[in-house]
Amino acid sequence: MGIIHLLDSETINQIAAGEVVERPASVVKELVENAVDAGAGSVTVEIREGGIGFIRVTDNGKGIAKEDIPTAFSRHATSKIASALDLLSVKSLGFRGEALSSIAAVSMVELVTKTRQEFTGSRYVIEGGREKEHSEIGAPEGTTFLVRTLFYNTPARRKFLKSAVTEAGYISDLMQRFATAHPEIAFKFINNGKTELQTSGNGSLKDCIYHVFGRDTAAAAVEVDSEADGIRVTGFIGKPVISRGNRNYENYFINGRYIRSNIISKAIEEAYKPYSMQHKFPFTALHFTVPTEEIDVNVHPTKLEVRFTNGEALYQFVYRTVQEALSEKNMIPDILLSEEKRVRTVYAPTPESFEHRRITYSKEAVRDEAERVREEAIKATLASPLFSDTAGAGVPETQQEVPVSGNSLREEVVYGGQPTEKPGQISLFDKSEQNKEAFLKQEQEDHHQIIGQLFATYWLVEFKEQLFIIDQHAAHEKILYERTLTRMGGKQAISQMLTPPVILELSIREEEALKRYMGQFTSLGFEIESFGGREYAVSAIPEDLYGVDGKALFLEMLDNLVTEPPTGTPDIVLEKIASLSCKAAVKGNTKLSVAEARALIHELLQLENPFHCPHGRPVIVSMTKSELERKFKRIVN
Repeated sequence: MGIIHLLDSETINQIAAGEVVERPASVVKELVENAVDAGAGSVTVEIREGGIGFIRVTDNGKGIAKEDIPTAFSRHATSKIASALDLLSVKSLGFRGEALSSIAAVSMVELVTKTRQEFTGSRYVIEGGREKEHSEIGAPEGTTFLVRTLFYNTPARRKFLKSAVTEAGYISDLMQRFATAHPEIAFKFINNGKTELQTSGNGSLKDCIYHVFGRDTAAAAVEVDSEADGIRVTGFIGKPVISRGNRNYENYFINGRYIRSNIISKAIEEAYKPYSMQHKFPFTALHFTVPTEEIDVNVHPTKLEVRFTNGEALYQFVYRTVQEALSEKNMIPDILLSEEKRVRTVYAPTPESFEHRRITYSKEAVRDEAERVREEAIKATLASPLFSDTAGAGVPETQQEVPVSGNSLREEVVYGGQPTEKPGQISLFDKSEQNKEAFLKQEQEDHHQIIGQLFATYWLVEFKEQLFIIDQHAAHEKILYERTLTRMGGKQAISQMLTPPVILELSIREEEALKRYMGQFTSLGFEIESFGGREYAVSAIPEDLYGVDGKALFLEMLDNLVTEPPTGTPDIVLEKIASLSCKAAVKGNTKLSVAEARALIHELLQLENPFHCPHGRPVIVSMTKSELERKFKRIVN
């Protein structure tokens, strides 16, 4: 072994930087968090070569005082906390004091900043952790960071970066999360000279969702607002129709900070389970306000992980909130026969919001230009098919400029799919939603006109200029599933005796879980008794699950309870009930009489959630009369 010696400060800084600066997105994250903490109302991020060659982050925040600049680039230097006690009540996004020193250790950094109190700004250059220049410069209030040639002095780190396109994608995802986390801030993201994201900063989360995730996602967003035990959650969740194949669209923020949490993700996905297909994940944009003493954000340098003092209570709160929001909405999806055309956002080149004071034209010119843009936008909007008597297929793509808080953006818009009428009138889309709500009411069943069976699988029902199509197998499967759950939940479960009883030896954690949830097992129809030590005798299992190996079922349920928080009924039981319901339900390609179909539909519509089968497939879909008329060219404009 070599002689033990102290590392020099440059090596120490590069090692420490490895924990904070993993890739260009890490640099952007730290600098944008500082901008948010500085009270910025506008933040612009510009990158080139995926951020490897160039990163610029500009804000109109408080700025950094001239005398504080060198200290800001020292290790563990921060204005966010003063002592360890402050870690118990951290409200800022940054607080560790590692970001600037870590970034400067592995790149060439130029800083231009000015506070409101100072007459001139400051320019500070630092490369590889070594100060090169500190001088005065004319500058607006706020801060600009220029980061060039990332990892120029650590080539081993640089070669492990992905391609420029991939690294730019990471930064784009990051900026989308920042925009969603802080709708009160105007964000702008420029990649190789092209503006890819721009938000108005008007405080509307729904507007941010529209600009970041698109029109379809915004249209299918369900508002959430709930509070319990000092924790509040607001925001939007998506209807199951916009589910994705990964968790990238599950966004949730705690006190303005984007985090990842197995507890919150699990609660959200469990609440969506009755509505979504397997391996599909929902869209969420949820803002949590949690007392700072209830969480620990000082877990990892990236600050993506958070610990909760009462994770189970949080789980139940999130699960209940999402479940209630979904149960209050109609989830019957629409069938659209008209061609859906894409919507593309094109951002016109405009000055950044904090640079307007440097534009030389007069106030009168600004006012005249704003009025002209406004009038043109109104004319374009009124001329569009959105405000015609009917809207439908065959409408050409149009481009219109829409003013967004001083910034103009253009969109290619096609208003096919969901027709709307003139302002002030009830849109056809609203009528469609009202028809869906009425269709589900028991008193409206006499007005259901059953047209017949299609392909010996689907039943067609006409109701108020709308066609509803019901999958008989999915409907019957859902009915059997809910019927069994109701019987179990009402403690009407019938047990099937096992002779002889199954004797099991449990681990300490399994025994603890069994004792904690013994009431659940009993209500489901299990009979379990202590057999001495850590051995237990299972003498009965639920009769509804006849044919399932009793020992295997019990152990799978116990494993589920040990590793994951419960939602009232262990997942394994729900899966078994779903499987048995599927086997017992009437199959597709089976002829049913109209009377049988009417009885099936009647029982289906009594359920709280008649929209999806236990596996998440849709049970009912609908199509409006106007959709058919557009397809047959009875509506041509």
